Amino acid sequence: MPADPTLYERLGGAEGVRHLLVAFYGRVFADPLLAPIFEGVEMARLVRMQAEFFGTALDGPHTASAADLARIHAGRGIHTRHFASFCQHLGSTLQAAGVEDDDIRAVMDRILAHRKDIVGDG
Repeated sequence: MPADPTLYERLGGAEGVRHLLVAFYGRVFADPLLAPIFEGVEMARLVRMQAEFFGTALDGPHTASAADLARIHAGRGIHTRHFASFCQHLGSTLQAAGVEDDDIRAVMDRILAHRKDIVGDG
């Protein structure tokens, strides 16, 4: 009996996740609250790095650690309001892509689990 597909596979695997990330960061870069955090960051590099994180978080083939997340985000001025906006854009992107509600909740739960590694205000 074949194993149930992982969340990563249900989102389309590497190619599907990459497409979602490009659409997602299009929203993030257009957000006046979030755009300054990403000033000078190359979109292609960001998508590659996030693909590794999302792969790990969604049971894909990549590995990324909480220590890496904390190190990368340290001192970037990311606060709760930024993280909330980030998550709102992610949910909207997933919804616009037709991702099932249960999978959207699962993605959000996995991202929210890393809040303390990303947010600098507690």
